[in-house]
Amino acid sequence: MIDMDDLLKNKKINVARLISFGFSKNTDGYIYSTDIIDGKFEMIVSITNDGKTSADVIDRFSKERYVLHSVSHVNGSFVGRVREEYAHVLTLIAKVCFEPDVFKSKGARQIICYIKEKYCDEPEFLWKRFPENAIFRRQDTAKWYAALLIVQKRKLGLNAEGLVDIVDLRAKPEDVASLVDGRRYFAGFHMNKKHWITICLDGLVSIEEICDRIDESFALATK
Repeated sequence: MIDMDDLLKNKKINVARLISFGFSKNTDGYIYSTDIIDGKFEMIVSITNDGKTSADVIDRFSKERYVLHSVSHVNGSFVGRVREEYAHVLTLIAKVCFEPDVFKSKGARQIICYIKEKYCDEPEFLWKRFPENAIFRRQDTAKWYAALLIVQKRKLGLNAEGLVDIVDLRAKPEDVASLVDGRRYFAGFHMNKKHWITICLDGLVSIEEICDRIDESFALATK
């Protein structure tokens, strides 16, 4: 049985895509209806104004809710087919109508906004095993110039618990040597430590300074 909370984890609604997909607006939010099982059932997906998503399967003959697909110990070819088509619809909606919303810190959001406005680049989530890692690449050279990640503070050598958003950026080797101090700047996390720096997005480095570093990194991401 598909887990809707897991499917939509770290995602946010794109209203324009909802409408183009076929959702209709009502007072409570948005609603979408489609046939499954050769028209024997109607599947109704509802998204409330505060983002809660639910889905019902209605038997078109009896007009009653069909629930067997949601009971884990119930098996059989027909129930399996309902589960499969139900999961397909939800997975498609998650893919088309939602977009990644992984990074919550103010700094990460400012970086995403800055890069989008200046370079028209969006974060790319390349790894299914690491859904909280994203990169930005130049459109002309396809080279990475920034990476946003969420890591344990101790992995950076900090004497603190918890997670922190970080950004990896390219830098000249001489700048890397002078900048890395283990507090504001760190050697590139999971990157070539001679050519990359890491900045914790905890406010110790101003967003203005980070944006300057992003511009330098972009300029270095050439062939």
